Amino acid sequence: MNPMLEKNKAIWEETNKKLGESVVKALVSKGYKAYYFPSSKEAAQKILEMIPSGSTVGVPGTCTVREIGLMELLAEKGCTINHHWDPSLSPEERKKKLQEELLSDYYITSTNALTTDGTFVNIDGTGNRVAGMAWGTNKLIFVVGINKICPDIESAIKRVHNVATPPNAIRLNYDVPCTKLGYCVDCNSPNRVCRATLILDRAPFGREIHVFIIGEALGY
Repeated sequence: MNPMLEKNKAIWEETNKKLGESVVKALVSKGYKAYYFPSSKEAAQKILEMIPSGSTVGVPGTCTVREIGLMELLAEKGCTINHHWDPSLSPEERKKKLQEELLSDYYITSTNALTTDGTFVNIDGTGNRVAGMAWGTNKLIFVVGINKICPDIESAIKRVHNVATPPNAIRLNYDVPCTKLGYCVDCNSPNRVCRATLILDRAPFGREIHVFIIGEALGY
């Protein structure tokens, strides 16, 4: 490797570690159980250790969780994975899967943005994902790439609209302005995917919530 590239890689790894550890402290102060891992492989292994074989695991619309192969690893362990992204599902089957996600023993998702002081900002079209974050009788696990961290609420909201939403709309093949422009124009399209915004200021009462921050760019 080029010596300069190697040096810069090491610097970024250290920077990510410092940032991740700082956010972990903020999250713990707000009632979350939080951890930093340099790699998704290490984080996935810890999550596997946490979830017992035979558990039901709900996975809503999250590219991050799928990107690190966590669903396959949990299935291999003997867990039942409930998710609605299976293209073979009929509309009625999809509705049932959405409900099963929310009622699973564990609910695993990512976030659109997380501030350095430990505030989550998420946006949804259907509302199932933010509903599962806001309330549940199950255990909630967030898997967060270092790229999702923002300095404050204002920048987090901008990230949600201008960084996270356009690629998601493109992935869904929706005909909305941001898929053509690459940024949000606060459209009124019938296919608009920005419909429900959730801000978690603190860990909600009565629920065990784990946050895994990973020193890699993951998801949108």
